[in-house]
Amino acid sequence: MTDTRIVLDLETKKTFDEVGGRNALDKLGISVVGIYRYETGKYETYLEEDFGKLQNLLIDSSLIIGFNHIQFDMPVLQPYLSVDVKTLPCFDIMLDLQEKIGHRVGLDAIAKATLGLGKIATGLDAIKYYREGRWDELKEYCLKDVEVTKDVYEHGLKKKQVSFTSKFGNNKKDIKVNWADYGKNQAILAKQESTAEPAQYKLF
Repeated sequence: MTDTRIVLDLETKKTFDEVGGRNALDKLGISVVGIYRYETGKYETYLEEDFGKLQNLLIDSSLIIGFNHIQFDMPVLQPYLSVDVKTLPCFDIMLDLQEKIGHRVGLDAIAKATLGLGKIATGLDAIKYYREGRWDELKEYCLKDVEVTKDVYEHGLKKKQVSFTSKFGNNKKDIKVNWADYGKNQAILAKQESTAEPAQYKLF
């Protein structure tokens, strides 16, 4: 059976300060979208002129995996799409971990404790790359976040556990997870979206 799962991350053109606050997700704009496709085993980047093709990919995907993408990436994408992003099957690693530990934790903290590696830059660096026309660096950064998200997801699937470093005491803590159910159980996906808190800017 064809595996149509994808891992998604995107970078914005603007910061919240420039668009009037955290409730203006639709005004941030997108510089690049990074995707990993399980069907092909390849990483891809999509620029604005490619978003018709991207929309078809999203519609055809059995599961869209990301980190804070229900609250951030998907609402930022919405103005570019004719499909309602809330109808797409999304599994948000951050929301699942937040429910288990009671607070938000950043991708970098998860990746470093779980995999021994982390992000190579920040979202603000990505905006700088876009404005300076440094497209290769921008795409590399975006796809690195996709790769890190994918590796955390696969580690959780295989080991049924991921780790993070707490801000309080800098101690490494392990979290039991059962991510195989996501994508098979639409009720779980619907619950995850319904319990999402107001969107936050991805500074991790």
